[in-house]
Amino acid sequence: MISDTGKVIIGDNCFFNNYCSINCMESVVIGAGVIMGENVKIYDHNHIYSDAYVPIKNQGYTKAPVKIGNHCWIGSNVTILKGISIGNNVVVGANCLIYKDIPDNSVVMSSEKLIYKM
Repeated sequence: MISDTGKVIIGDNCFFNNYCSINCMESVVIGAGVIMGENVKIYDHNHIYSDAYVPIKNQGYTKAPVKIGNHCWIGSNVTILKGISIGNNVVVGANCLIYKDIPDNSVVMSSEKLIYKM
């Protein structure tokens, strides 16, 4: 889903496996040479849910851009949330929830632990 105000930019030579989705209301930028496993989900927005007396679907959204650097490998079933910046040459292991920035040349095997820098 890309809204009227959303902008998606995908670099050269990227590969998206089966069932990947980009959900964009603001901005998603994916660098060159990125490969994604099956079922990767990218969101640059989230529902607002601060008023218990208003249905969530009527409260709007918060938005922040997502940026994925060049030559990254995003494993199967990874979810990337709004406002995230993933550096160049990053490997994200399968089934991670990415809610914090990841520096260049890193390998992440769970969203809470940076395993090592290359």
